[in-house]
Amino acid sequence: MTRVAAIDCGTNSIRLLIADVSRSRGELVDIERRMEIVRLGQGVDKTGEIAPEAMERTLDAARRYAGLCHQHEVHSIRFVATSATRDARNRKIFVDGVREALGVEPEVIPGAEEAELSFTGATGGLPGGHDAPFLVVDLGGGSTEFVLGEKTVDSAISVNIGCVRLTERHLRSDPPTASEVAAATADIDAALAQVAEKVALEDARTLVGVAGSITTVTAHALGLSAYDPGAIHGATLSLDQVAKACTELIEMPRAQRAQLPFMHPGRVDVIGAGALVWRRIIERMGATGRIGHQVTSEHDILDGMAWGLAWSKR
Repeated sequence: MTRVAAIDCGTNSIRLLIADVSRSRGELVDIERRMEIVRLGQGVDKTGEIAPEAMERTLDAARRYAGLCHQHEVHSIRFVATSATRDARNRKIFVDGVREALGVEPEVIPGAEEAELSFTGATGGLPGGHDAPFLVVDLGGGSTEFVLGEKTVDSAISVNIGCVRLTERHLRSDPPTASEVAAATADIDAALAQVAEKVALEDARTLVGVAGSITTVTAHALGLSAYDPGAIHGATLSLDQVAKACTELIEMPRAQRAQLPFMHPGRVDVIGAGALVWRRIIERMGATGRIGHQVTSEHDILDGMAWGLAWSKR
């Protein structure tokens, strides 16, 4: 077994996985799985820069993660930053801060690599019984990745529709108005047109959703009394069930969303946009006539990174 640490720093959250990985047995065992909402992408879509307070929140979390890595005596660490950091003019300051906190060189990875890592993590941890090809959708704060493949990636694309980005652009009312939803939907549909040019959506046989917006929608559809990764991972829901859950979350006032027992406090203000993106994707995939349900995975880019670390012996 090789003990590794993978850190994924996105637009909304920073997440850590410390795991023991056995290449020979094809086994990944969690030691620690942590997530903090830091909202690194606060204002990036508008200003083009990471806000100082958002940067400090994220670096504080990175320092805490460094302590956990030391405590668990990890062999190697990989830190990747995605949409918000890719888009920010002042990303060098952030990169320098991460290097100082963790002692490793952070990687600002392109969307294509993010997509491949998400596919590896999501499909590797799925229970059996699902048909390939898989379409993995990783719905983040700043961007959403679409990855099609069987055992490996055939095609992938990253588009700038995420729950933080669309909330800041369009969904300012509580709950959002019909005109705000229409404006956000226009952005989503334009992005889905780009996706369809690159990824053969109609070839997919199983739709796999990952990341916090989708797992939260799944928790709502399941009617969970608390956030339960065991119940969420591998959950198979009809597209109608998912669309209904999405619509309810979009139309709820913020105060009502905050009372949902499975809702992370840092996700309350952006879940409406996340649900809107996921609903449009569900509708688009339903229109192919080949997809009638979706599967939710709690395994994603972190797991893909951990497998890669063990394989490369970084």
